[in-house]
Amino acid sequence: MVNFLVRRVLQALGVILAISLITFFILNIVPGDPVQIMLGDLATPETVAQVRAQMGLDKPVWLQYLNWAGNMLRGDFGSSYFQHRPVMELLLVSFGYTIRLASFSYLLAVTIGLAFGILAAVFHNKWVDKVLMVLAVGGISAPNFWVAIILQIVFGLTLKWFPISGAKDFSYYVLPAIALGTRYAASIARITRNSMLEVSKQDYMRTAEAKGLRDWLIVMRHAFRNALIPVITVAGTDLGNILTGSMLIESVFQISGIGKLMVDAIGQRDLPLVQGGVMYIAFICVVIYLIVDILYAVVDPRIRLGGGTRSE
Repeated sequence: MVNFLVRRVLQALGVILAISLITFFILNIVPGDPVQIMLGDLATPETVAQVRAQMGLDKPVWLQYLNWAGNMLRGDFGSSYFQHRPVMELLLVSFGYTIRLASFSYLLAVTIGLAFGILAAVFHNKWVDKVLMVLAVGGISAPNFWVAIILQIVFGLTLKWFPISGAKDFSYYVLPAIALGTRYAASIARITRNSMLEVSKQDYMRTAEAKGLRDWLIVMRHAFRNALIPVITVAGTDLGNILTGSMLIESVFQISGIGKLMVDAIGQRDLPLVQGGVMYIAFICVVIYLIVDILYAVVDPRIRLGGGTRSE
């Protein structure tokens, strides 16, 4: 188990290093001078050159990367060009909104997804199964920004049950959480159903039935537990996607989270904020996938013994 963990941690560190290299160099070769954008068209070339020197942007790109990476290891992502505040401070403030939205969305997705998947598997080929799978296909197919707009129109503007913008209290997160979590709930429901149906064909399931165990005990102890690995795959990936893929939802509902912060930073070419945001998001995803790998090894010891990965 120790060797398994060491391999996974080293792989995670390698991924973060690769992302930092790609992010820094791609952003620094994109056309457009952030200093010129920050100072405006009326700034003289001398002023632009002076500011570039003060910010260290006149140095070779490789040296800029080493300085940035060294500071990043100390938790210093620099300061925003336009907001003139530390990038880490901006990320932490915005992440508070994102983590609340992601938590509500993920709880909704996992709860509804597992419940629908189990019910569909138990009532396979009956009307319950067909209705739930139609809903799942619809949830996967519908773009989340379209779902968000429909929810705003129906439950916000027409019925006036929930606010449609801002993030003052729990009621402000209800519609965004539904809009963001719908697709992931549908995905979890489908994989749970398919995995449980596959497990139900195994010999140990027939043995459990022959022993006269209660139906709910067979479903939860034998079918659901042994169907967990594909479900963990999807649920773990979905957590990373929810945490990092809320840009459109945050923009539609005017929630000042990481997604909205990144969209604004990209539009302004605020390089320290964009680079810091990308690395922040990358770190979250890598940690989540590392945890998922560890959960695989706990659920199925054959994975750590064989050195397998999620794709095996």
